[in-house]
Amino acid sequence: MSHERENMKSVPTISRYMTMAPHSIGADQSLATARDFMKHHGIRHLPVLAAGKLVGILSDRDIKTALGFQGVNPIITRVEEIALEDAYTVSTTAKLDEVAATMADKRIGSALVVDNQHLVGIFTATDAMKALADLLRTRLQD
Repeated sequence: MSHERENMKSVPTISRYMTMAPHSIGADQSLATARDFMKHHGIRHLPVLAAGKLVGILSDRDIKTALGFQGVNPIITRVEEIALEDAYTVSTTAKLDEVAATMADKRIGSALVVDNQHLVGIFTATDAMKALADLLRTRLQD
């Protein structure tokens, strides 16, 4: 067995680096509410729920784009009208490298982590940078 193989460790799962219990918003809330909520909490990705079930994701960029269209009123327009329904979701056991590679390849800013169809976490580009720093500190030191 080579020295390199002896030092190999398994790839961690996404659950190790995700943000647990992420903030979310109801699909029936206004864009103004979502915008203010995101600003108050300093977040850029907001999972969207309807009757407690994940139905999509809303980003700060989605809000800015929508508000750039003529006739879009942030108080009247509902989150469900703007949110991306086909959000990238993964299980808690998804491997970190696979999730990060998919996010990079598809230029996705976040992955929603679900367990039994319930939102349990979010993994963002910021979380990915924290994971990279952690892995570089702990796994690449001699």
